[in-house]
Amino acid sequence: MAKCILETGKMLVYQAQLGEWDNLNHLLVCKKTNKAVIIDPFFSEYWLNICSTNGWELEQVWLTHSHWDHSKGVEGLQDKAVWVHENEAQRGWDGPSNREWSMAANTFVNQKIGDLQLEAHCTPGHTPGHMTFIGEGVIVSGDCLFLGRCGRTDLFGGDIDSQRKSLFHLRERLSTVPSDWIVLPGHLYELADGTNPTHITVEKLLSDNEALAALDDDDSWNNLEFLAFDDNMAEKARKQRARLQQG
Repeated sequence: MAKCILETGKMLVYQAQLGEWDNLNHLLVCKKTNKAVIIDPFFSEYWLNICSTNGWELEQVWLTHSHWDHSKGVEGLQDKAVWVHENEAQRGWDGPSNREWSMAANTFVNQKIGDLQLEAHCTPGHTPGHMTFIGEGVIVSGDCLFLGRCGRTDLFGGDIDSQRKSLFHLRERLSTVPSDWIVLPGHLYELADGTNPTHITVEKLLSDNEALAALDDDDSWNNLEFLAFDDNMAEKARKQRARLQQG
């Protein structure tokens, strides 16, 4: 069930864990205009019903990236402004989306929903056009940056060096925002202290995140166990890369 996890003078933030991969979906609502954006929808009807019940206009969809578990709900939201970075085409994404970001890696543009304004950062590594959204008291980090670690880089379109550069970029940017802003990831993974929260403060992230802590040392970075896995998804990615090279 969706829960309101943050209310400010300008915004409501709803979070729900949906689907077989336990994706975290995030709905941002501008309180002044009642316009809303859903980030990484898993079920379109779920969010349409919530918005209809509360009198909110679901105007936009923002995808942090185009992996199936983050874009499944787009099928039922094609009448909205559906945003994705153009570089997601490098991993085979061809829609349905109808708006594209095109900024270079580790740069941003301002993205509005109602009277809310967030920075839309291109943070590749997990995928070629992964996005992170920063502003109005929240950081929506998708699969680029989890609460205690970061996303894997061995799937098709992933790149370990790009991921490291993106995390350097995010660490620098997050060091300048208020420490009590909250970080909202795309999935839950247990933290080193055994807890499994759905969000933490920027202060705790910068202090405790394993991936951010490893950035400044090559050996520490390359020894992070969660950057790559020997599983079916990694095997599928190897076959996709081989077909592309044979191309």
